[in-house]
Amino acid sequence: MPEFDAVFVGLTILDIAGRPVESIPEGGGVDFIEEIRMNPAGTASGAVMNASKMGIKCATVACVGNDEKGDFIVDTYNRMGIDCSMVQRSGTMATSATMLPIRPNGERPALHARGASDDLFVADDEFDAVCNARFLHHGGTGLLDAMDKRQSARLLAHAKQKGLTTTFDLIAPNENTLKLLQDSLPNVDYFMPSMEEAEYLASTGDGKPPSTPSDLASFFMDMGAGACIFKWGEKGSFIKTADTEFRVPAFEISVSDTTGCGDSYCGGFIAGLAMGYELDEACKLGTATSGLVATALGSDAGVVDLETTRQFINNATILD
Repeated sequence: MPEFDAVFVGLTILDIAGRPVESIPEGGGVDFIEEIRMNPAGTASGAVMNASKMGIKCATVACVGNDEKGDFIVDTYNRMGIDCSMVQRSGTMATSATMLPIRPNGERPALHARGASDDLFVADDEFDAVCNARFLHHGGTGLLDAMDKRQSARLLAHAKQKGLTTTFDLIAPNENTLKLLQDSLPNVDYFMPSMEEAEYLASTGDGKPPSTPSDLASFFMDMGAGACIFKWGEKGSFIKTADTEFRVPAFEISVSDTTGCGDSYCGGFIAGLAMGYELDEACKLGTATSGLVATALGSDAGVVDLETTRQFINNATILD
């Protein structure tokens, strides 16, 4: 029996967010805002924290610096019950970090300092330890310099050989990202970018970009992905597998901060699968987790546990 339900590999940063920010004061001026929060974040971090809150046993594989920011992330994880035995410490780089002046409508412009996540490297002889789970989530391709040199693809291939269910998310795609996916997607069961990211990636390929969500999913499934789940903001999410396609609508919420919504969707979805939910119900749990995160400040804010998330699903208004 594997030690963990799910292991989350990838981008792990420290966010310092404040809201609401209408403008940056000129010169050395000061404006007063309602709230400032510091929390772990990133494509792997936002997923693992919220999956852990749903009650499944989680571990993370990340790289942070030998600094106060890294200490804060590890301490937060330990208090949440997330296994940190595979967290690496960079000897040369500070912990990756982001400042987020959250606008009144919840939008989140970001000022990011790349750091130790670029040093994250899972060696081949560590693959078995990382894959001591039922699910492997890889998040952050595009901002994982060492892993982006084909090592992520090797890890995913090993996970599939070991029988794990694999999920995959990315961040900040550019004109080179599609090439990075060519080796990885054949070993990905669920490819989980945002709809905007998926559309952009397809536009960087050869030929005319797909014009519908279904065709867009087929584009990535033709590259090898087993299924696609496109996170779609107020429209919820679009799901396509080899056998079916459907949309899961979003829930009506009062938006405070959209930071980490896509990452938290992945965490809720993986937790749902790990608990034996059918695909549509796992997507609904991901949608609810994402919606709750948007109601407060930070990548795990608004989410308490599985019971309160299920209550939200039962009582919230569906945006359809």
